[in-house]
Amino acid sequence: MLYGILAGVTWALETVILGAALRMGALVSTQQALLLAPFAAAFLHDFCSAVFMCVFNGVRGKLPQVGRTLKTRGGRFVALAAVIGGPVGMTGYALCVSNLGASVGAVASAVYPAIGAALAYFFLKEKMQWYRWLFLLLSLGGVYALSYAPQTEVRHFWLGLAGMLMCAFGWGIEAVLIARCVRGGDVAHDVALQIRQTTSALVHGAVVLPIVKGWSFTASLLHGNWKLPGVIALAALAATASYLCYYRSIAKIGAAKSMALNITYCAWAVVFSVVLFGKRELLEPVTILCTAAVLCFGILAGADLGDLFARKKAGS
Repeated sequence: MLYGILAGVTWALETVILGAALRMGALVSTQQALLLAPFAAAFLHDFCSAVFMCVFNGVRGKLPQVGRTLKTRGGRFVALAAVIGGPVGMTGYALCVSNLGASVGAVASAVYPAIGAALAYFFLKEKMQWYRWLFLLLSLGGVYALSYAPQTEVRHFWLGLAGMLMCAFGWGIEAVLIARCVRGGDVAHDVALQIRQTTSALVHGAVVLPIVKGWSFTASLLHGNWKLPGVIALAALAATASYLCYYRSIAKIGAAKSMALNITYCAWAVVFSVVLFGKRELLEPVTILCTAAVLCFGILAGADLGDLFARKKAGS
């Protein structure tokens, strides 16, 4: 559970940093930039994360294990999860954050635990007790309420909605596929993340960017001013830490519980927006109440209260 909560905290940090990057001059200067920004940012984001994971596993001597794992059935499933969660899910996420803002964009990916939990129930036979479904729905309700904050900046609603659906289904399916690989010990969580980020970056660069004709635009972001790529790299570093915690949480307690804990990042994003960017206007009673609700109900949705009460009863 601690890894699941830490995944939410670090992903919230990634959310506000990426949201700031997507509103920098080079990504909003023209209509073309607005359309291509999510694709370029998603590629740079996952490419930087793949580099960070390569260094992380290289220092620990696990790069040969990555190559061996790719030849196994589990490794191929991780690669499939990468395509669905990366080019589909991450592009949708960037599209949503770009057009709905960081705070509202958090709602997009917050829908995926419900989709992922349902898929985990049917395909992985992970049980979700009725009270955990209730807490998950209450947490989603708190996220939905956060999206109606009057200070939010909506640029293109329908593009943001399309991104939300891509993100929710992409990440929900990804979590189920990853759980299938890491829970049985077939693939180590850090090796799985190396495969995931590398595959995602390759597909972004070789397939997505050529389709949208975004390579020249992406390359232009790397010339001259390195502030924008640096901010995206910083967001990718936070995302790498988040994914490491998230995959380890999935390996320990399963996809459904991990997703319920990870959803708390929506509330943490509000906290970081206030602390890092001084958005004091978010300190309203309704926003504070909704933030607390997301945190509490998200953690309760990930907790197995039935086992806790059973152990207390056995102890007494």
